[in-house]
Amino acid sequence: MKLRILQSVAAAALIALSTVSYAADGALRVGASPGPFADFLKEAAKKANADGFNVEVTEFTEPTQINEATQAGDIDVSNFQHVPYMQRQNESRGYKIVAIKPAYVAPGGIYSAKYKSIAEIPNGAKIGIPNDPANESRALALLQKAGLIKLKDPASISASVRDISENPKNLDIVLLDEIMLPRSLGDLGAAFVTLNKGVLAGLDPKAAIMLEDKTSPWAIVWSARSDKVDDPRIKRFIAVFESDPVKTYIIQRFNGTVIPAW
Repeated sequence: MKLRILQSVAAAALIALSTVSYAADGALRVGASPGPFADFLKEAAKKANADGFNVEVTEFTEPTQINEATQAGDIDVSNFQHVPYMQRQNESRGYKIVAIKPAYVAPGGIYSAKYKSIAEIPNGAKIGIPNDPANESRALALLQKAGLIKLKDPASISASVRDISENPKNLDIVLLDEIMLPRSLGDLGAAFVTLNKGVLAGLDPKAAIMLEDKTSPWAIVWSARSDKVDDPRIKRFIAVFESDPVKTYIIQRFNGTVIPAW
């Protein structure tokens, strides 16, 4: 009996070891949002695969699906979100996803089809901002930096429209789905549009009347489930991503608008 127990333990240990080995040798699964940011990851994956390191990049139509897949273990690491968005997802859905390190700043901006500068925005103008809480805060922070509003806590990264303490131009701030914002510019005085959604809609980041800069706390980060952050494959792929050829690709792809964080 004792011998059979020992044999069973040994067999279980071998299975466990083979599972760990398989995980280490299997393809690294990377989650991305559709559009130009996924192109960064595909460029790095192409380089990794050419070197014999198997990496698969999967694009998801909705950002919430990426964190769902991360939590479920269907992907190993993602590169699409900033920390405030990740934190809200963790709080609302009970995820255990953590940031590994910043990847790049993809500056959101204030765009207008009617005005060429912040100063031209008139009293009572309609300003569109995203209706998801994380990007709502981000948009309000940039409106504050532009001098259009003031927030109760100027340094907040979780502010909502309820936290506006001063609105000297009596701007009508409208919450819209971020996909709709670029399409609604003709009906708005201006709108805050994230870079990815803007580029997908054909907007030129250089045409924004104001952009975030490299000091933005909304940098895109590498993120993974907490029990996977030490996976050596993730560290290896980040190193590939941070190589000079990929950095050059990122800078050229957006003509210097996207700012690498390394």
